[in-house]
Amino acid sequence: MTPSTEFAAFVGLDWEDKNHAVCLVPGDGGEPEHGRLAQSAEAIAAWAAQLRQRFGGRPLAVCLEQLRGPLVYALMQYEFLVLHPINPKQLADYRKAVYPSGAKCDPNDAELLARFLREHADRVRAWHPDHPITRSLRLLTEQRRKWVQQRVALTNELQQRLKETYPLALQLAAGALENEKFLTLLERFPSQRDLQRASPRQLTRYLPRRRRRSDDPPLEELLRERIAAIRRATPLTTDAAVLEHARLAVEHLVAMIREVNRAISDCEQKIDQVFAQHPDASVFASFPGAGKSLAPRLAAAFGTDRDKFHDAQELQQLSGIAPVTKCSGKTKVVYQRWACPKFLRQTFHEFAACSVPHSAWARAYVKMRQAQGHRYPEILRGLAFKWQRILYRCWQNHEPYDEQRYLQRLRATNSPLAHALATVAPS
Repeated sequence: MTPSTEFAAFVGLDWEDKNHAVCLVPGDGGEPEHGRLAQSAEAIAAWAAQLRQRFGGRPLAVCLEQLRGPLVYALMQYEFLVLHPINPKQLADYRKAVYPSGAKCDPNDAELLARFLREHADRVRAWHPDHPITRSLRLLTEQRRKWVQQRVALTNELQQRLKETYPLALQLAAGALENEKFLTLLERFPSQRDLQRASPRQLTRYLPRRRRRSDDPPLEELLRERIAAIRRATPLTTDAAVLEHARLAVEHLVAMIREVNRAISDCEQKIDQVFAQHPDASVFASFPGAGKSLAPRLAAAFGTDRDKFHDAQELQQLSGIAPVTKCSGKTKVVYQRWACPKFLRQTFHEFAACSVPHSAWARAYVKMRQAQGHRYPEILRGLAFKWQRILYRCWQNHEPYDEQRYLQRLRATNSPLAHALATVAPS
């Protein structure tokens, strides 16, 4: 069946904030029809109802440049609209081929999207919504990462303010700056002057506890030494303007970091609840180093639709782990793939790094590549490439990962990794 007979029409949607440029190209030929579509539930519903009535409910192929967002969320409820998202770079290159002058406008882009889909339907895969649990995991894990990055930015700013006016607080910090005990100390004593004027009872109550060693003095003596050190500490600056600004910044940065901490904690609880309901939770939880953070991200990356990827290579290319090769004459260049979902690529990179302490063959692979002179980021990409094949096979077969089974396979095939395993000490 050809694309022109499979779909009643091809629709290109060039997304805008309030109004979208629309172009409809009939599947049996005819002139393109241009229009505008407002970004509102009522306008989209009326437009969809008109198309359903006009084409008798036959499927329509819709091409657009995004995989998520308000427009996609509104269109995915209409079963006769088959969405085909494409990379914006594909449209940009197609536009250059059709309009070498570089001319660009929204109606033309909408028509290019419709024509590209009609003429190259075999190059664009239809998008079908995954299981609601998978989509929920994907959104939650991505949101958690954004909040973690926001917390890193806030703690970096807090560290800079403390370095400028309150270095004594950094000396008292026991661990990360987002630690609740340390934030409580800064909330109660937002400046070095406040801390030095505190009573011994207050200091005993609010100072973060440190892990004691066997050769440390008794706790009472240790507290007295810390309090004495606080009393004799010399202020880094006495500039009133700098101190006033830093005090205000510290107070509000502490409040913002605490709020982000609560958001991350709530998000992690929700991720745990959703992941427990995922049908493949036991499969992804079985991988070494996945843990509570990466197992849900792996489940979100694969989903539950076994027809989503024809083979592991499609996943490797989509995630950006597989390199790109360019050959021309006697020249051959292999380079890293940049056009890919960054969070998806990051998921496999982080999993590969976390698997090294927990997987014997992963440790052997890293040692083997390091001995060959490869850089660590390159080694991690290679390790992620190998893991993706294993992940894909376990996912396809609904089977948890078995380390011993894989090690036996390596030895049976006389893999170089099998020889490297003999030289790697157990973790």
